[in-house]
Amino acid sequence: MSKVIAFAGKGGVGKTTVATLVIRNMSASNKGPILAVDADPNSNLGETMGLEVPSTIGDIRENYMKDPQGIPSGMDKINYLETLVEQALIEKPEFDLLVMGRQEGQGCYCMVNNILNKFTEKLGGHYKYMVVDNEAGMEHLSRRTSGKVDMLFLVTDYSLRGLRALRRIHSMLEGLNLDVKELGIIVTRAPETLSEAFLNEVKEIDVPIVGTIPDDPALLEFDMERKSLLDLPDSSLSVLAIEKLMDAHCPA
Repeated sequence: MSKVIAFAGKGGVGKTTVATLVIRNMSASNKGPILAVDADPNSNLGETMGLEVPSTIGDIRENYMKDPQGIPSGMDKINYLETLVEQALIEKPEFDLLVMGRQEGQGCYCMVNNILNKFTEKLGGHYKYMVVDNEAGMEHLSRRTSGKVDMLFLVTDYSLRGLRALRRIHSMLEGLNLDVKELGIIVTRAPETLSEAFLNEVKEIDVPIVGTIPDDPALLEFDMERKSLLDLPDSSLSVLAIEKLMDAHCPA
């Protein structure tokens, strides 16, 4: 089975940026094969990597529900849906990307969801690592067949509001079918010294800070110019911070 590294946090704190930087680090360190999974309905992971996303799991589900009889002759629905998932997989030399897309709308999607979730789980078994960018509620992780997460990073910016969102996310964990081996907080846009008020809030959450990422002008520059964060220079402040984090928590 693949090792699962997952990210969660409220919108706007840099969670997807951190996930992309981790994939960049793992790719550069030859830690693959890697399956990147964008499980956030906003689906920004591909964009931060400079990739076009032609199809998502949500698209497959919706299209099937519109025409459940449109299966090619000689195929059953399980093989048909699995083939569509394989076609939605974006393959790159360093990693592959699978985008989950939007949540289901009206109607019963239980059967389709079960097939897609089981196949996504099976697909992940072909990779050394699965890196999952989640929505705050971690719905995708909770639906995984195994529920196993080797490292869950809770991402916040340097704000008490962001930390309080993490507290709510952390409180959800007991109610989810997840087996989390290691849990840590990553602080983005962090100053050199974290304030006492901020650290006191962290103590109340009772999850350690495992990494801080300073405010990096290169991130804004790449965003404004629509450049892939995978192309950030090795000297970038955020790249160096992620390198330190990964050396400690995901050594080669």
